[in-house]
Amino acid sequence: MTEIDAPRLERGMRTRRRVLGDAHVDRAEANKTDFDAPFQTFITEGAWGSVWSGDQLSLRERSIVTIALLAALGQDDEVAMHVRATANTGATREDIREALMHVAVYAGVPAANHAIKIAKGVYAEMDAAREGRETR
Repeated sequence: MTEIDAPRLERGMRTRRRVLGDAHVDRAEANKTDFDAPFQTFITEGAWGSVWSGDQLSLRERSIVTIALLAALGQDDEVAMHVRATANTGATREDIREALMHVAVYAGVPAANHAIKIAKGVYAEMDAAREGRETR
């Protein structure tokens, strides 16, 4: 493994927590093992400390791009996680709907249709949690 860039790792952890929330990151950290620790460091330093911490796009814009890419790739769990994160990034439901319309055109209607189903479910869970009720 390469040498860790401590400032980028720290910046990445701050950004990761800001976007995904402390509860999500705390769970990931608690579940980290010797097997995946290098991967967790890699994504925190690289994805969160470099890409997500850049100054050319806002967190809202990064959120929209990320959800569209994940939807196009069929990464269902990641789509759900990043739709939840829109509560922290400022990306609106309308933003995500428009991004998924782009997915339909450029990556295929089935990919967009499935991602829309995931987003609807996540938004229903978020609404229920905000209102203090269960979704199932």
